[in-house]
Amino acid sequence: MGRGKIEIKRIENTTSRQVTFCKRRNGLLKKAYELSILCDAEIALIIFSGRGRLYEYSNNSIRSTIERYKKASASTSGSAPVIDVNSHQYFQQEAAKLRQQIQTLQNSNRHLMGESIGNMTAKELKNLENRLERGIGRIRSKKHELLFAEIEYMQKREADLQNENMYLRAKVAEADRAQQQAAEGHEVVPASAGGGATTELQALPASFDPRGYYQQVSMLAAAASASSSQYSEHPGQEHHQTALHLGYHIKVDAAGGKGLL
Repeated sequence: MGRGKIEIKRIENTTSRQVTFCKRRNGLLKKAYELSILCDAEIALIIFSGRGRLYEYSNNSIRSTIERYKKASASTSGSAPVIDVNSHQYFQQEAAKLRQQIQTLQNSNRHLMGESIGNMTAKELKNLENRLERGIGRIRSKKHELLFAEIEYMQKREADLQNENMYLRAKVAEADRAQQQAAEGHEVVPASAGGGATTELQALPASFDPRGYYQQVSMLAAAASASSSQYSEHPGQEHHQTALHLGYHIKVDAAGGKGLL
């Protein structure tokens, strides 16, 4: 709900009246200040409290505003036309000031570009030269600052790239070592049950013929069998049977044992 409308009349209570005066006075001063800023108005505010205390505000000068008011009031042509004439003169003066400032800035800009310096004195040219040197010094300082910052950034970036390169090289080397170890592990063949026979076959001479070997063994076995049968027919006699001279000898002793020599 909105606040109810307050009846405008004199406040009888002294304390309440003083509090209301302080609040309304501050609000009035604030509004006068805002009006002078927003609308570029010349404002003079004079307040006397119920106790006779003076409060004032002016964005220019109280005295000059009062003098202007007196001049406007003393005119016989009426207040409204006088205010219009004064406003017109004021805006003309402001426009002239702005045009002068624009002209000054344009001349200064041309001087900095080296133009329109024919009418300048030696002192003015010296001042212009000093201004240009100071400006060039500031420009160079800013340029060097930017260059140093860029160089520092590039050096930091280079260090980061070097660290990253070293890390990648280490990872590649580690992967190569792991791959090499895995390849060496696959090349190692574990010993099998037939490993002994393979070793024995590898130990034989290259000219060894297994077919002749087995033929000789068969012949020796037949000779041993024949010798054993003869020994059984004559047990009282010792026999020394020599097999075929193929590089192998069979010795039969009295106990009936046989062996390859």
